[in-house]
Amino acid sequence: MGEAERGDTAPRLYVSYFCSNNHETRPAFAADAQIPETWDCPRCGLPANLDADNPPPPPKITPYKTHLAYVKERRSDEEAAAILTEALELLRSRRANGEVIY
Repeated sequence: MGEAERGDTAPRLYVSYFCSNNHETRPAFAADAQIPETWDCPRCGLPANLDADNPPPPPKITPYKTHLAYVKERRSDEEAAAILTEALELLRSRRANGEVIY
């Protein structure tokens, strides 16, 4: 198949985007398309922009929080000690009454 069978190609515009790892990406856009300000680098996944001298900084990654970390944000040490004391008293009273607790 040649150009005659498929028709003429649309005019294209190649734009250079630069990430903070000094990668250059050149995606093709239609000549009349609106060019986005940022683009994700296909090599490292960092954001890239049109300014080679001033690429965008990498995004800040928040660490994964465990369930315990979220609980510690909501409860103080005194509240945690009171809840633990209450739970232990309930458990000991149930064992004293003869309940089987697993």
